[in-house]
Amino acid sequence: MKRGFLFGVAILFLGGLTLATAFADRVAPYDPNLENRAQALHPPTPLHFWDEKGEFHKRPFVYATQMGYEANMLRTYSQVLKKKCFLRRGRHAPLGVQAPGKLYILGTDSRGRDIFSRILYGARTSLSIGILGAFVSVAFGFLVGALAGYFGGWIDHLLMRVAEFFIMMPALYLLLALRGALPPTLDSFQVYLLIVLILSAIGWGGVARVIRGMVLSLRERDFVLAARVLGRRTPEILFRHILPHTYGYLAVIVSISIPGYIFGESFLSVLGLGIQEPAISWGNLLTESLSYSVVRFHPWVLFPGLFIFLTAFCLNIIGDALKASQSPEDKLKENV
Repeated sequence: MKRGFLFGVAILFLGGLTLATAFADRVAPYDPNLENRAQALHPPTPLHFWDEKGEFHKRPFVYATQMGYEANMLRTYSQVLKKKCFLRRGRHAPLGVQAPGKLYILGTDSRGRDIFSRILYGARTSLSIGILGAFVSVAFGFLVGALAGYFGGWIDHLLMRVAEFFIMMPALYLLLALRGALPPTLDSFQVYLLIVLILSAIGWGGVARVIRGMVLSLRERDFVLAARVLGRRTPEILFRHILPHTYGYLAVIVSISIPGYIFGESFLSVLGLGIQEPAISWGNLLTESLSYSVVRFHPWVLFPGLFIFLTAFCLNIIGDALKASQSPEDKLKENV
């Protein structure tokens, strides 16, 4: 019961995030690059139903805010209780607020940009890198593992030694070495593609090893032997007769691999080696959190990290559910 509930919550969260990301132009309350320096590092805007006199309002509202400074010159914001700004449909988004109020759901960054809007737009980059990286890694790992297991001999020996080299290398240092070897004068799209390829190069070795073991068992099955007798070509045998029997494992490994690739992109972007301004990703949204003073006084800058954690957590729940739903035969083949 508990596992089913968590699985449902994970599906709802990822489904809602995917829809909000796909329609970020309509969901985000503000342009992600719109700067309002007068409201930099503004805390999340609280919603109210009761006003300062204790009267209840059916429509939620926010108070306009006024910026000030403390004795140590720390920027503060106070509510102007006489200026109630009711929520209404925005010009381009479902949620807006009457002027002069501002609806900062998750606060703003040091340049006054709405963090919630930037998270939605950044999800397009981070999620797509995770999904593409996982699929490229799994596809290449399947191809290498299938060829090694199907042909055996020196091909198996050569391909597995290469796979073991990538498995043996520490992923963190390999990630930094591959990215550091590339020229720094690359545009955002080129960096995007290179990060996908680098992350894929790190993760395919383990997939190839498991697929090889599965193919070693499958190649002796009657349906594969019959296909050989009928003169079927190797690509047809691999993709038509062997690939369908690995779907369970591949689905599990894709769902589990995506969070790792999202973490990899975030790690590179935080260090300045990944997606950089003006492009948006969850990784470069966390650059401000590297400052202890910013995190101490403005903890809402960590919200992008919370979205990374929740996405990884939900994907791992889905991966565990898919693994638990595999048949005993599939689990046996996976452990070959």
